[in-house]
Amino acid sequence: MNSKTLYMTQAACIAALYVILTVITNALGLASGVIQVRFSEALCILPIFTPAAVPGLFVGCLIANLLTGCAPWDVVFGSLATLIGVYGTYLLRSHKRLAVLPPIISNTLIVPWVLHLVYQFEGSIIYFSATVFAGEFISIAVIGSLLRILLEKRGQAIPWHIR
Repeated sequence: MNSKTLYMTQAACIAALYVILTVITNALGLASGVIQVRFSEALCILPIFTPAAVPGLFVGCLIANLLTGCAPWDVVFGSLATLIGVYGTYLLRSHKRLAVLPPIISNTLIVPWVLHLVYQFEGSIIYFSATVFAGEFISIAVIGSLLRILLEKRGQAIPWHIR
């Protein structure tokens, strides 16, 4: 298979999966607000396996934020937080245990300001940082790490490597 075609296909599939998981999480009432545990954020470990995950997760987050009714500034800055985080994961891909940190950190630093300035939720930046950190930790460090381990054990059938 052509490497460009594989890259685009992987990015599109990852974006679609992110959107689907966010819509499901939103239906359960967990995708937005002060406390968020997006199942889709577990996919932020995928840049360990393929560089196509970086644009795929960014586009998936952008579309998911639009579909779930986020405010325009949330769509912009929430999606940028994901892009920054997953690019950091890609850069740390050889340090698999540390690779979960960039999306947790970027969301913990950016999303609380969106909650405070855009949605004007009651609470302090420190409180929002703690709740965002907790949700991201559950989604990425716990669920994402389990996904990484599963993919490492069972992922040989997936054409991750782009030449």
